[in-house]
Amino acid sequence: MRGRVTAPLRLRIDCDALQANWRTLDRMSGAAACGAAIKADGYGLGAATVAATLAAAGCRDFFVATWDEAAAIAAQRLPLSVLHGVRAEDMAVARALAGIARPVLDTDAQVARWRDAGGGACDVMVDTGMNRLGVSPQAVREGLLDGLTIETLMSHLACADEDSPMNSRQQATFAALAGATGAQRMSLANSAGIALGADYAFDLTRPGLALYGGVPRREFAGEIRPVVTPEAQILQRRTVQAGDTVGYNATWTAPRATEVAIVNLGYADGYLRGFSDRGSAQGGTVPVIGRVSMDLIALDVGAEPTLAEGDWIAIDFALPQASAASGLSQYELLTGLGRRYARLG
Repeated sequence: MRGRVTAPLRLRIDCDALQANWRTLDRMSGAAACGAAIKADGYGLGAATVAATLAAAGCRDFFVATWDEAAAIAAQRLPLSVLHGVRAEDMAVARALAGIARPVLDTDAQVARWRDAGGGACDVMVDTGMNRLGVSPQAVREGLLDGLTIETLMSHLACADEDSPMNSRQQATFAALAGATGAQRMSLANSAGIALGADYAFDLTRPGLALYGGVPRREFAGEIRPVVTPEAQILQRRTVQAGDTVGYNATWTAPRATEVAIVNLGYADGYLRGFSDRGSAQGGTVPVIGRVSMDLIALDVGAEPTLAEGDWIAIDFALPQASAASGLSQYELLTGLGRRYARLG
């Protein structure tokens, strides 16, 4: 019988921090309910784990992107909204998941498709200026949604992470739709939108990034806790002599004899080339040297004399700092985490 294979990569997920972040966002949402975006497999952390953890904290509204994502966690029987609506190809699974998941209707055609199929509970996205998904406010006022059983009328802010005049314009456009439909609730604010104040909260907020340790606005600094830490195993420790180079294209040259660890982590795992010569581990004491490759990075471990082959090392991944170091957005850092990690939470 073959033995169990242990991955040389793992994600350490702090479920206490995840719950604490949701409670912070719930408090900041005021009288509005606070939901959770768990699309993209829970922003890379594992949607099933994230959903169960947040449900235990009190979350009652969850958002995924597609019906595949809804089906993957339907067994947990948590209330799901499917943000990308309902295509003709989705109707069978949408019907099968009735009572668990409902579509967020995004286009006139989706509205007609859902109504012609007999309707049922749904949400609706209104485009208030982002020009991405959503039906027009004018169409809503002209009766496009008449007769639908709408749980939540929602829109999405384009510039909530900035102090942009577009935020107030979108808020006003959306607020003007109050009472125009039979929707039970209205929802506008994402993570950053929560920090814009009570006028943006309406009845339900939909945080994503901040749940997972992201800091999209300065108001969250000191309030949001890191949630995920990649850990990788050292494959080899070696001494690189002064004048020798490390990695592809020889971009790093040893200024002196240097203790180097080669670690099982690379851009195939979402640790992208922007971290070349800029990333770090062990709380900043161990810098990345040379170019990040597909499956490996090199670390200067001179400050860690006891680290040896087979040891695990914690990669610095607090999202605001990692974003500044790599030039990648906090969203990309999270959702790019690959399938090769064992997820521990």
